[in-house]
Amino acid sequence: METNRTLGRSGIRVSALGFGCWAIGGEWQTPDGQPLGWGKVDDDESVRAIRRALDLGVTFFDTADAYGTGHSERVLGRALGKRRDDVVVATKWGNLFDERTRTADGQDASPEHARRALTASLARLGTDHVDLFQLHLSDADPEQAARLRDACEEFVREGLVRAYAWSTDDPARAAVFAEGRHCTAVQHALNVFQDAPAMLALCEDLDLASVNRSPLAMGLLTGRHSGRPALEAGDIRSRPPAWLPGFGDGSGADPQWLARVEALRDVLTSGGRTPAQGALAWIWARSPRTVPIPGFRSVAQAEENAGAIAKGPLTAGQLADVDRILGR
Repeated sequence: METNRTLGRSGIRVSALGFGCWAIGGEWQTPDGQPLGWGKVDDDESVRAIRRALDLGVTFFDTADAYGTGHSERVLGRALGKRRDDVVVATKWGNLFDERTRTADGQDASPEHARRALTASLARLGTDHVDLFQLHLSDADPEQAARLRDACEEFVREGLVRAYAWSTDDPARAAVFAEGRHCTAVQHALNVFQDAPAMLALCEDLDLASVNRSPLAMGLLTGRHSGRPALEAGDIRSRPPAWLPGFGDGSGADPQWLARVEALRDVLTSGGRTPAQGALAWIWARSPRTVPIPGFRSVAQAEENAGAIAKGPLTAGQLADVDRILGR
């Protein structure tokens, strides 16, 4: 497998594996106390993990202004330091938050807010430009999104942004952004359990990169939830919102989902892979446009995820085996 990929029609080169920086943002919540983070974090360990990923060839890091209400961006900026120009940094905007109380506080789909958010992200990241600026409102009105696309084109002209994208699971919405010359990707959910054939077809047709969030199904595909360990109170999976499948009533992973993980184990662990590495290999096998962005909170997780690159994608036969096992 080619260890680097071109990010859609931008010509920007990235590692075939990116790192998602949601988890390193730490704890934050909705106004009524619903956790939105992954629990407590050790910022020094996060910095070490990012730098280890760099040493292992990872050059694409995806964050958002809302992750940890700004904290994820600050940690990423600190970790990259003088190596900023060696990497491609993606962030997102559209959600409002209070950094002081670490609370999510609504949404704003106006072009004026997009500029305010970009300015704030640049300051937190300690950089003069964002490589990939992504709309974080998955269900935004398409007409409003067209105005935001035009704003992004202005940011490109000003040199503040190199390319932009929409984080959405709706191909029709992604196509609205793709009408812009410097739209180069769509970020969408993709994992062994959650295929996205229509979105992958759109990426192929419109020369977009497919940036894949939740590639490990919020940790289910790592195999580490088989004993149904308790989840800490600040972890979003302890009180899962409606859009987060696989964690049932919050008492740990759903046994039915764990049974599916177990059924897939032999295929995913082929070639000496860990289950997580096999899950990433499935994504690479689905399309040469995919760039999965698994989360991490430790050096060990960074090393395991980065180790998937050398093992490459699953074979076409193994892809068929996965479909057969899952009954699709």
